[in-house]
Amino acid sequence: MGSQLSSYPDLASLAGRDLLSSADLSAAETSALILLATDLKAGRCQVDLGGKVLGLIFSKASTRTRVSFTVAMARLGGQTIDLNPQVTQVGRGEPVADTARVLSRYVDALAIRTFAQAELEDYAHWASIPIVNALTDLEHPCQALADYQTLQEAFGQLAGLTLAYVGDGNNVAHSLLLCGALLGVNVRIGCPRGFEPIRELVEQARSLAPAGCSIEVVHDPIAAVRGAHALYTDVWASMGQEQEQLEREQAFAGWCLDEALLAEADSRAIVLHCLPAHRGEEISAGAIEGSSSRVFDQAENRLHAQQALLAALLGA
Repeated sequence: MGSQLSSYPDLASLAGRDLLSSADLSAAETSALILLATDLKAGRCQVDLGGKVLGLIFSKASTRTRVSFTVAMARLGGQTIDLNPQVTQVGRGEPVADTARVLSRYVDALAIRTFAQAELEDYAHWASIPIVNALTDLEHPCQALADYQTLQEAFGQLAGLTLAYVGDGNNVAHSLLLCGALLGVNVRIGCPRGFEPIRELVEQARSLAPAGCSIEVVHDPIAAVRGAHALYTDVWASMGQEQEQLEREQAFAGWCLDEALLAEADSRAIVLHCLPAHRGEEISAGAIEGSSSRVFDQAENRLHAQQALLAALLGA
């Protein structure tokens, strides 16, 4: 790694690597990425990726991820090309093995947003450039980096804090578990029975957590949030689950992140949501718009966290 990031020695090992899961990072690498993101946000560090090109392959709709990756590369002096599956051969069934090898000769990294984690892993197998998980049905690691950056901004440190996630045990919950475990954050997932995160992934998070760090899954919203420093939620029906919306609304009755739940948390607790949000469903208008909300700081931090990640993976 060149001199631009010499002040962040724990990032040297990331050059040229993939980020498919939050668990692909070590605790030291995760902390260093958040530190670099914080320094980039404050203007204390500059990185030049002039001449580098990031390709975006997004099979799912996106606002924050698409825009934040594009702006992140622009601020780093690089460029982004949108490889929309609707207007490329990707959407017409060209094999991943061919696409990945060809694109590796054109661009310097690929950020991929798709349904199956296996497709992402296929890209990583065939490509000779870094592959970044920009969201799959299994994980959303870039979101988790920004989330914990936001929590650190609020409290000054992370180890020993408690983050309570209430809602569906989905891809965001999975990455929060893994990333939080690496950072020494106690993570509580609160969800109705039948909507838990994948058991193997919960066990993986427990194996990554340092001594004294708690990883829990509970089925009562008040038990989930009691004393927590951050209350987090996401939509009840993720992309691809829209047909389950009514069924999920019934299953999640009583799980809205609202002022009553916030009153059970630590008095300094912040409110987080990865957006888009449905006010009156998974979160109340009062919670997302109130003084405890850091939702829009959290959205901004997607930009800074992804700048840091791209700088590290592209070996600045």
